[in-house]
Amino acid sequence: MRALALRHGLTVSGARPSLPAYVRQLWSRRDFITAFATARLTAQYSQARLGQIWQVMTPLLNAAVYYAIFGVLMDVQHGMPDYVPFLITGVFVWTFTAQTLMAGTRAISGNLGLVRALHFPRAALPVALALQQLQQLLFSLGALVVLLLCFGEFPRPSWLLAVPALALQALFSTGLALVMARLAARTPDIAQLMPFVLRTWMYASGVMWSIAGVTRGRGLPHAVVLLLQANPAAVYIDLMRFALVESFTADRLPPHVWALAAGWALLAFAGGFVHFWRAEESYGRG
Repeated sequence: MRALALRHGLTVSGARPSLPAYVRQLWSRRDFITAFATARLTAQYSQARLGQIWQVMTPLLNAAVYYAIFGVLMDVQHGMPDYVPFLITGVFVWTFTAQTLMAGTRAISGNLGLVRALHFPRAALPVALALQQLQQLLFSLGALVVLLLCFGEFPRPSWLLAVPALALQALFSTGLALVMARLAARTPDIAQLMPFVLRTWMYASGVMWSIAGVTRGRGLPHAVVLLLQANPAAVYIDLMRFALVESFTADRLPPHVWALAAGWALLAFAGGFVHFWRAEESYGRG
């Protein structure tokens, strides 16, 4: 049968293309990816009375809760006069990564009808959902800037560093979304486990406190301190704080921070893309 099919020019339906061909197919669908992301963003809060305002309210409410617990009750803001800008910047940046990963877990399982009905590179779905979260973050940054101004943080040249920092974080988060999309397509229970994984990762990423301040004087092994500082989520949060918060100076950054940020972004995106591509023919089947 295989010889007969080859003689008549038939090919396997849904077969995985080569990696370069797959990249070209994905690029040719860039308009679909952008339109899909924008449509999902518009529809996300369409049933809520406050609509798109929730894009800003969600991280703000989270920041208020974290401030009440960690800033007031646990007093981790002691010795940090810039604690509120420090906290809200961390919450906004962390929310982007966490929401992108959660969206990735639903990229295939939440769009099975589309996957089974149409032929297109399946990577378009997690990439579009990651783009949706980036659009939401950019929308929310307006509120972040207003809050920073209210707490005495005014625009200066270092704010421009937020652009490359966000670009690297977006690459990193998209790569992880591609990994999670493949894993969750095969094992849907991962979506139920992810909130616990993300909560643990958040506490280890210095969203509510300074990693350098918490680890100083505790006698922790140097390797553990370096591991915490090299945590990719912490790296991107620290870069954004360095860009936007004046008192968060370079001495509070881990060594070789930009090299770390670029390395994590390239490793996650390239590795995640190849990992997802290798299972291209299996999505939506079974």
